[in-house]
Amino acid sequence: MANQDSKINIEEKFSLFNEVWTPKVVAQSNGQLVKIAKGEGELVWHKHDNEDELFIVFKGQLTLQLRSGDIVLNPGEMYVVPKGVEHCPKAKSDTHFMMVEPASTAHTGALKTDRTVASEDQEWI
Repeated sequence: MANQDSKINIEEKFSLFNEVWTPKVVAQSNGQLVKIAKGEGELVWHKHDNEDELFIVFKGQLTLQLRSGDIVLNPGEMYVVPKGVEHCPKAKSDTHFMMVEPASTAHTGALKTDRTVASEDQEWI
């Protein structure tokens, strides 16, 4: 677990890994995990039945594909995917983003694929 007694440099944290679609936990507050990830290409269609999922883009472009239409996020923009809404994140090369979600949120919801990161395997950096 990260040292909660010091400030967190988000840019530095992004420099610590290269994997895409593998969220890294950088902080926790009131049962919410603050995660950062890099994206490229498409993840998978999934939903979270009981949790909203907040996305904030720092670099690149993240498209949240929804059945009702796409939400395109550029640096400095954010969007909350409401619980129960099916979505498929898609990112341009070298996209960096943050997610804030309850600790109970499963990476790809109930869907398990080779890209799914199990809750117990989430890495703190």
